Amino acid sequence: MTFSDFTKSAIEIATQAGSFLKNSFAKPHQISSKEGKKNLVTECDIFSENLIISFLQNRFPSHGFLAEEQGSRNPNPETDPEIFWVIDPLDGTVNFAYQIPIFTVSIAACTKEKVLTGVIFQPMSGELFIAEHGKGAFLNNAPIHVSKETSLDEAFLATGFPYNIQDRPAECIDPLLSFLRRGLHIRRLGSAALDLAYVAAGRFDAFFEIELQPWDMAAGMLLVQEAGGVISSYEGKARLPLHSGSIVASNAHIHQNMLNSVQGIYT
Repeated sequence: MTFSDFTKSAIEIATQAGSFLKNSFAKPHQISSKEGKKNLVTECDIFSENLIISFLQNRFPSHGFLAEEQGSRNPNPETDPEIFWVIDPLDGTVNFAYQIPIFTVSIAACTKEKVLTGVIFQPMSGELFIAEHGKGAFLNNAPIHVSKETSLDEAFLATGFPYNIQDRPAECIDPLLSFLRRGLHIRRLGSAALDLAYVAAGRFDAFFEIELQPWDMAAGMLLVQEAGGVISSYEGKARLPLHSGSIVASNAHIHQNMLNSVQGIYT
């Protein structure tokens, strides 16, 4: 597959940042909190983000950036510039900080309407998930596709919880309970980007979460869509790459049943 310069650049810097994180994984870290005591950040988050932004700025000086640790580099991410790089330099910081080897680097090139390139790299496993608009989704250069499961009652799901879950616990717990009452298997990995990549690869049949930021889901959204899946909010509305909010990602077959289970709980 021949990829665009956007995709090739995202692959190059995602693997560089991932190599740094892997080499830093077992070392002591400077851990602090942001926006509440449960939302952790380490010096590796910041170094990885600076590395990625510096690399992409040199390649694409007219582009904008929306990244977890620094936020937007531009005054109006809705209109200026045309292309934004949406970056999570270490998705799964809590896992990383506690030496749990489940975390990713997530990089997407977006317009305000769609994701053009999505790359998610899991440094500890060496799994590189790649998607480009109109060209399909890939894992280490092999095509991937969503699962073929057609019954929600047989589905294998993933979910996550926001750092401020204590503010609205019922809105997180009620959807989870609706699936647990059906006896479904559910996992919580601690990296939304990886959850979405696993939906794209057919490992999970669906993923749902009440509140995600653009950097959590932009790259994974494109992976799921290019692998044949469907993305929406809990209300069934289209997800835009520069907006936060709820998400349901599925193999398409069980999407409406997923929405039926969460609608009316979250507004």
